[in-house]
Amino acid sequence: MSEKGRLVGLGVGPGDPELITLKALRLLKAAPVVAYFVAKGKKGNAFGIVEPHLDDAQLRLPLVYPVTTEALEPPLSYEAIIADFYDTAAGVLAGHLEAGRDVAVICEGDPFFYGSYMYLHDRLAARFRAEVVPGVCSMLGGAAVLGVPLVYRNQSLAVLSGVLAEDELRRRLADADAAVVMKLGRNFEKVRRVLVELGLAQRALYVERATMANQRIVPLDEVDPMASPYFSLLVVPGEKWQG
Repeated sequence: MSEKGRLVGLGVGPGDPELITLKALRLLKAAPVVAYFVAKGKKGNAFGIVEPHLDDAQLRLPLVYPVTTEALEPPLSYEAIIADFYDTAAGVLAGHLEAGRDVAVICEGDPFFYGSYMYLHDRLAARFRAEVVPGVCSMLGGAAVLGVPLVYRNQSLAVLSGVLAEDELRRRLADADAAVVMKLGRNFEKVRRVLVELGLAQRALYVERATMANQRIVPLDEVDPMASPYFSLLVVPGEKWQG
């Protein structure tokens, strides 16, 4: 029997193609199968980062999301649809792994930080060898392009999802020394309202598509909540400490 293939989760960075690590690039070039998540009709940011490094012998395996951020009519359930999708995608990858082919799953940012790769890892790592290569996540890319330290000295950082209920978001932000709020999009107006209520709006900094070619840094009060993209985040840095 042939040896089973290896599952490799590759973090390829937040968008700037030069932020992929040497290790991720080496394993990417060696993988016979390169899988990547993508929305319908899109090429995907992660694939755009790695495409120049691929050769014709490598199998490109798009994993096309059946839904993304669109609203669904009852009785359709986003959770059920996306769970079925990950089950199916894991089955496809398992076929290649059983046949002895290594599969590199590329992931924008870091595979284990809000990365879709983790759902394949959960389904496959107990059956196949798995290796994960960390990547620069969007949170760190955002802080870098905004030019702000996240936390000083003994401060703690809260990483929050904009999807949280307003009361819960308010409680967690009120308790935080510093915070990063991700998954804004349609949640932006709620997040901005909470920041204003807590007196944090002057400290908060907003960036869209950090480190990408179409990056935008916009003052908080000028952000259009109807146009805030999925690839945006807010940074509320810790209070400066003069060391």
